[in-house]
Amino acid sequence: MNAVVFDNVDKWFGEFQALNGINLNVKQGEIVVICGPSGSGKSTLIRCVNGLEQHNSGAITVLGHPNNAKNIAPGQVGMVFQHFNLFPHLTVLENLTLAPIRTLKLSKAAANERGLEMLARVKIADQAHKYPSQLSGGQQQRVAIARSLCMKPTILLFDEPTSALDPEMISEVLNVMIELAEEGMTMLCVTHEMGFAKRVADKVVFMDEGRIIELASPSTIFDAPAHPRTKAFLDKILNH
Repeated sequence: MNAVVFDNVDKWFGEFQALNGINLNVKQGEIVVICGPSGSGKSTLIRCVNGLEQHNSGAITVLGHPNNAKNIAPGQVGMVFQHFNLFPHLTVLENLTLAPIRTLKLSKAAANERGLEMLARVKIADQAHKYPSQLSGGQQQRVAIARSLCMKPTILLFDEPTSALDPEMISEVLNVMIELAEEGMTMLCVTHEMGFAKRVADKVVFMDEGRIIELASPSTIFDAPAHPRTKAFLDKILNH
């Protein structure tokens, strides 16, 4: 079954066309890595999946339904942002339990149990009662992933989840993402971590100027890119 389908999707910001004729199918359980230069439309593409941005034309189908709030159950599509977006005045556990209590109507006890389970899953259960400011960037991003997992999503969106991290913290977050991929989570990941793409991606999408320039398996994209723009970008990234 298809998890996400883009059918000739356009998105404009005033005079600027951020997405231009996007066609993309993501099957359930697939890992799709989206890469490309800054401003190419990568983040806009995934933000259209969960309705953070509204596309202007074409159609987006999520889990068999048009992507609007009436059709997508709360938490079915989770998102992990570049800058964590944790509430600084709440503890780690409170950050995790807020949405399950308010949106899923879980009891506090059930939400706490789920929150601790997800913190253990990302290997920071011992940080449950600290505040975000007391954690490293890598730990905060793992909290953000655990927060999404507390909603039991079918699809997870990652918007450059490691780009705000120090190099030594990147691997902690990528290891969690790799585990999720191996467990069969459907994932759309905007990232420049090409090692991650080579290891777990089913498809790699290369975007430029709002278009999908190339879509192929990791081996094809990295070893024999068809488009010169893809090759130039990857040469720059991989030899940086």
